[in-house]
Amino acid sequence: MIARLTELIRRTTSDLPADVEAALKRAAAAEPPGSQAALFLRSILENTRLAREQSTPLCQDTGMLTFFWTVPRGTDTLALERAAQDAVKAATANGWLRHNTIETLSGASLETNVADGIPACHFEQADTGAIRVALLQKGGGSENVSCQFSLPDAALGAGRDLDGARKCILHAVWQAQGFGCAPGILGVCIGADRGEGFLLAKKQLLRPLDDTSPVPELAALERRVLDETNQLGIGPMGMGGRTTLLGVKIAVAPRLPASHFVTIAYSCWACRRQAERL
Repeated sequence: MIARLTELIRRTTSDLPADVEAALKRAAAAEPPGSQAALFLRSILENTRLAREQSTPLCQDTGMLTFFWTVPRGTDTLALERAAQDAVKAATANGWLRHNTIETLSGASLETNVADGIPACHFEQADTGAIRVALLQKGGGSENVSCQFSLPDAALGAGRDLDGARKCILHAVWQAQGFGCAPGILGVCIGADRGEGFLLAKKQLLRPLDDTSPVPELAALERRVLDETNQLGIGPMGMGGRTTLLGVKIAVAPRLPASHFVTIAYSCWACRRQAERL
């Protein structure tokens, strides 16, 4: 189990998913030859090739590791959490993860990348005979521009409806500019409470770029926001261009009568996600 999870970390940190790489190639082809945007995208693609070949991190920030587990009823989740911790220690020792975890009060680096709640593990029991785990490694640069809005928002002219959510998403991308390492991918949750909203938004980043929401209204909103953000001209790394986002994935969740949150988990182009069936 520990060896399988360690290999999952190696693949996640060094091997960009095929759908994300294909989207970057399409974006590079769409930019004018010789433009700043085309140069950045070609560099990203070359970086992606070298990382895969050499099993080296796609980015110097190897991110916050979040494991999403789907397990049979009655599974010993504590054992799985400990296995994930041991795998993180092994991956760190192998150089696949940098020393990327900081003890907040002292500012000291934790050499093993393991602490209480680190790596993060989320468990869901299901009627299944297998254990499935998905790993998301989300870097600090993109985490810093993730955000949450409370509707109505008078400054944005955003009401408690899907168009209000659309205005929030567009504003979040405009605020981020290049600081989220565009072209980015958005995971969005409309509804829920503040904490659950961020978790559900982050979970949307596990979805392949070519899928769409099963809810027609959300599928239409995903397409519209992707099209509109790519007309903003922010482009790769905020230096201008036709591709600001590679994808938008939106979920909806029940909420309290008094609350209407729109939560946005911004991922950089290095959308490091892999899954394993154990």
